[in-house]
Amino acid sequence: MKRQATITRKTKETEITATVDLDGTGAYDIQTGIGFLDHMLEQLARHGLIDIVLRAKGDLHIDFHHTAEDTGIVLGQAIAKALGDKAGIVRYGDVQLPMDETLTRVAVDVSGRPFLIWKAEFSRPKVGEMDTELFREWFQAFAQNAGITLHVENLYGENNHHIAETCYKGLARALRIAISLDPRQAGRIPSTKGSLAG
Repeated sequence: MKRQATITRKTKETEITATVDLDGTGAYDIQTGIGFLDHMLEQLARHGLIDIVLRAKGDLHIDFHHTAEDTGIVLGQAIAKALGDKAGIVRYGDVQLPMDETLTRVAVDVSGRPFLIWKAEFSRPKVGEMDTELFREWFQAFAQNAGITLHVENLYGENNHHIAETCYKGLARALRIAISLDPRQAGRIPSTKGSLAG
């Protein structure tokens, strides 16, 4: 069974379509209009081995908030749809992701119960043209719509680009583990409740 999905979302603020393949090779074709966000979502695809095609048109003349948040919504929904009932997945994944002077810890539970713990601070208001406060907004939107419990903690670091990038790469690697198929599960739901619907 192919774990693929496409989601389209259109509002007065944004129009976004995303297609994902959870069993891909990390291929990507991403255009949000926000260069640094494109770069981060490319990391999510490449290091998560999730193929992602995403097109976003947003009210960037106002600011980047709506486009950043809504890409998190749409990607989260696409991944949730592609996972279906989550039968046979590992469910949990965690990683400590180093990048030069920076180290970030990310843990994921594909639980059906969305929750975000975010412990990352930035010393500058922007990375590239993207507001650093929007990183939390993206992760919140993604976790809520993917239906995952997500903990992100930057343990230390000085370079704001590195801090942001370790958060996205850490998510990619932890999610890659959590959504992988466990042959020992033999297609079972990894929960004593028999459901991961929330």
